[in-house]
Amino acid sequence: MASAAQNRRGIIAMLIAMTLFVGNDTLMKLAREVYPAGQAIALRAIFAISAGLALVFIFGEARKIGMALKPIVLLRGVIEAMVALTFIWALAGLPLGDITAILMASPLIIVVIAVVLKIERVGWRRAAALVVGFVGVLIVIRPAPESFNAAAILALISAVLVAARDLMTRKIGSDVPSTVVSLTTTVIVAATSLGVGLFESWQPAWRVETAYLAVAAVLVTLGSLLIVIAFRDTDVGIVSGYRYSVVVIAVLIGYLVWGDIPAPSAAFGIALIVGSGLYTLHRARVRPDSKLKLESGPTP
Repeated sequence: MASAAQNRRGIIAMLIAMTLFVGNDTLMKLAREVYPAGQAIALRAIFAISAGLALVFIFGEARKIGMALKPIVLLRGVIEAMVALTFIWALAGLPLGDITAILMASPLIIVVIAVVLKIERVGWRRAAALVVGFVGVLIVIRPAPESFNAAAILALISAVLVAARDLMTRKIGSDVPSTVVSLTTTVIVAATSLGVGLFESWQPAWRVETAYLAVAAVLVTLGSLLIVIAFRDTDVGIVSGYRYSVVVIAVLIGYLVWGDIPAPSAAFGIALIVGSGLYTLHRARVRPDSKLKLESGPTP
């Protein structure tokens, strides 16, 4: 059981991490106004690789970099590349608050996958919470033909991939450093985005948007490090709930930067997603037989 001071440290780290992730998403969305998806991800990845290498050496884990070739680490990197691409494609066509809320459905999707794979059993309370959460997702993406939004569907696909990525991460042994996993993922994301870039018309990189991407790379790297700090020697069930602060921050930044205000229906859907997610976290914490600890990973 963590102390109050340890949990406070974890909560503060989580809140700062969520703010940094929204900052990354904001800068990526601004860059996407100029750059195609593949170029935007590739340029950010170049800077992120530099930051990732720095962390590997700072933490003295360079001798373990060969573990990057483990199949499960490579597979996680491929999934993360798909997450990045679907997220960036969706980011250009959705308000920041909406896409962030849809991605927050990934813990619910993890529970569903775990139930299908017979990793976890859920009672009627969590089952009801899952239904409420997915109703919220449907309200946000508005799948009716007259309001069909391909970007929202891509965001939902990204959320499913995030869930798959997080479940895959649980299978990686503790002997593989987080810095090596992160660096491997970044390299694979860069290679994938360069491949996608072959089918795009790239824009000249000597512009302010490239600086946005450099800062975004630093923000997402620091955010990932803070997530590790947030869950180290803390009560996961308590700290995890503060991940949903990212939705409030995203809605606020979306309004300040683009003037986006969620429609009443979207706001209701977002509330359902957040509420069901928080309740699902609570039930996972209070049930001693639960095998899921729904930690938060970074947004792409």
